[in-house]
Amino acid sequence: MNHRSKISLYQSRLNRDQKGQIFITMLFFVIIGVTIISAEAIVLFTNILSASTAEQGANAYYVAESSIEEALLRLNRNPSYAGGVLTVGGGNAVVQVGNGIITATGTYGSTVKKIQVQTVNNNGALKIVSWREI
Repeated sequence: MNHRSKISLYQSRLNRDQKGQIFITMLFFVIIGVTIISAEAIVLFTNILSASTAEQGANAYYVAESSIEEALLRLNRNPSYAGGVLTVGGGNAVVQVGNGIITATGTYGSTVKKIQVQTVNNNGALKIVSWREI
């Protein structure tokens, strides 16, 4: 075997080893990239769920609040009003009236909010004493 053939055998083996190293390096970078993208996707999904829950909570509160206002209006017109079920937008509310206390439970999606209002009837005029979320 001459000197030239030894060099070409060495170079071909060197090229094969380098190709294997390049493959392992690329595989390493692909795994790191997939890991980073997966982590970002999980964070994004969690934020979307959180925002959706917050929006449903706000909508449930507004449903309960609207139902309280409707109950106050009905109490002004009919002092013997005892409550009922109201549909507001995409939600429902159960209103209970008794002893000057109005309680509305608003439901929107899977979220529930409850508001309680205490009233006093002062010579035919309905006066709100307190308004709070419970």
